[in-house]
Amino acid sequence: MSSPPDNQDPAGARPGVPDADLIARHLDGDPQAFSELVRRHRDRMWAVALRTLGDPDEAADAVQDAFVSAYRKAASFRGDAAVTTWLHRIVVNACLDRMRRKSVRPVADDELLEAAERDAQLPDQTAEREVSLEVTAALKLLPADQRAALVLVDMMGYSVEDAAAVLEVPAGTVKSRCARGRAKLAPILAHLRNRSDLTRVSSAKGAELRDG
Repeated sequence: MSSPPDNQDPAGARPGVPDADLIARHLDGDPQAFSELVRRHRDRMWAVALRTLGDPDEAADAVQDAFVSAYRKAASFRGDAAVTTWLHRIVVNACLDRMRRKSVRPVADDELLEAAERDAQLPDQTAEREVSLEVTAALKLLPADQRAALVLVDMMGYSVEDAAAVLEVPAGTVKSRCARGRAKLAPILAHLRNRSDLTRVSSAKGAELRDG
């Protein structure tokens, strides 16, 4: 679901005001400025959280935590990155914090192979929703850092450089995490390799959410 264009903003919104100016207005006491930031970015932050955590309730809590943190720490925004990058960094960190608190254990390679063998016996799935659910379930098997990198690059369609800015790591680290994550997912999602559904679910929806 994408955000409405600026010329269709609801009453009380701030059409045409740059995100950075909204933060400045929020810091100056404008009671509507931060609400406009939430309206503009909540769908994209929700998409990142949901794909990273794979659970709607956890994702909703992570997004709420992220916006509360952004509200309280708005003064920490220095303008050295886009507001979108800054917000996504906060929501990714909120997701990673939740994953660490749950002590998610990375799945060993032999377990991935066993899962792949089980999945190979399942009938072919054709609905996009079923494919999306399979991809989400597979992502849950990855360590947190690999999952976050793959969500941003492969699911949301960000460049390696933009993902590196969100994750605050070198671009080479993002490439490495993506490569390791893809290698672990390959046997599980092998039955989807020749299907257009997977590309459509991951790239088209990611582009829609990314670009608004």
